[in-house]
Amino acid sequence: MKKIIKDGTVVTSTDVYTADVLIEDEKIQAIGQNISDIYAEVIDASGYYVMPGGIDPHTHMDMPFGGTVTADDFETGSIAAACGGTTTIIDFCLTGKGKSLKSALEKWHAKSAGKAVIDYGFHLQIAEANEEVFMEMPQIIEEEGVTSFKIFMAYKDVLQADDETLFQTLVTAREHGGLVMVHAENGDVINYLTEKALKEGNTEPIYHALTRPPELEGEATGRAARLTALADSQLYVVHVTCKEAVEQIAEARRRGYRVFGETCPQYLVLDQTYLERPDFEGAKYVWSPPLRERSNQEVLWNALKSGDLQAIGSDHCSFNFRGQKELGKNDFSKIPNGGPFVEDRFSVLFSEGVKKGRISIHDFVNIISTQAAKLFGLFPRKGTIAPGSDADIVIFDPNVERIISVETHHMNVDYSALEGLKIIGEPITVLSRGNYVVKDKEFVGKPGKGKFLKCNKFNHDLYKETGQLEGLLKG
Repeated sequence: MKKIIKDGTVVTSTDVYTADVLIEDEKIQAIGQNISDIYAEVIDASGYYVMPGGIDPHTHMDMPFGGTVTADDFETGSIAAACGGTTTIIDFCLTGKGKSLKSALEKWHAKSAGKAVIDYGFHLQIAEANEEVFMEMPQIIEEEGVTSFKIFMAYKDVLQADDETLFQTLVTAREHGGLVMVHAENGDVINYLTEKALKEGNTEPIYHALTRPPELEGEATGRAARLTALADSQLYVVHVTCKEAVEQIAEARRRGYRVFGETCPQYLVLDQTYLERPDFEGAKYVWSPPLRERSNQEVLWNALKSGDLQAIGSDHCSFNFRGQKELGKNDFSKIPNGGPFVEDRFSVLFSEGVKKGRISIHDFVNIISTQAAKLFGLFPRKGTIAPGSDADIVIFDPNVERIISVETHHMNVDYSALEGLKIIGEPITVLSRGNYVVKDKEFVGKPGKGKFLKCNKFNHDLYKETGQLEGLLKG
């Protein structure tokens, strides 16, 4: 059925204006004043923002890690995402050494089939440098629509790849239009520091942070950026947490390297002291890279404002406190790494960013949606409100006040890492390709309605042509 969103304040990465939005056949058909159609359902958006649905480029649904599996699968995780204002997620497929990329992709297609309530895409992990993998990459890009590939520089003997693997992945990505992503921490030194701490009897959650100092994130970020320059390729640094890493990214971009970065809501509002909470409560805040000293928060906000960081992912990787986080009660290195953030990403960025004057409303849309769409080959199908784009739309109340709590969230996890945080702003209605997934704050979507998205190749010229992302390349 046709829909007309009436009298809302349309917000994109470049514009704010009052207009009506006509939706038909899952697409935005027209934007204008006084649109009418007797066959259309009218949605009153007066007093609300009408914004592109959020794009979360960093989730881990139904993922094995640390002897267990994340609490959210593609059904519960996508429901939570939708209720929070996100209409697209891009999830990570783990491959493992000795496994083909195609087999990993097939496994993740099986995990997601019939479950997602919103659209989704995939990134693929590159675990090791071998001829078969690098022969597969072009086919995966061309035929499967997966154009982004992740390298872990940490988790020694589990996920960590060596520099040869990183460099060969960068070269192959350059040749075939892929984008390389890195988890940037020096895994070898972290492994040494972890073993040393445990030998000295230091088992508490706080030692997760103390054995992964920011210098090791900065070192790995700089190393990855220099290898990217040598390969003349493009790099996206996930979950940036600290001044040391931001400085490396900013310097790389000043030199003209094609280096991009994301941070996550947890690093913008939480700090290292949460890991010190008594009764093992600190385990709720164990993820990697770890929470940092509070002074890093201002650095991250400034980097989002300046354009040295382009996007915000949730790094949603939920584990229950009871029965999962507790696996590391006597050894911090056994605590499953990850936290629940897919539902709160959108509103936290708005409340802490726009409402507190740290970023503009245009910055918000860019960071929460548009730039991720451009980086991962989904723009202009996703990430904007324009004729021809998918009708992924959030009708958002910018003034309602609420408190984040496990009692009201939709994530399949027994705690909220943001429990008690007061925020301003809430999605009222969420449309995925013109179909209701949230209506008047109630979830009304259906599992299986979400579609797999084939992503286009990385297109660096897109940024030069639009002029919308002036922070992306600083000469």
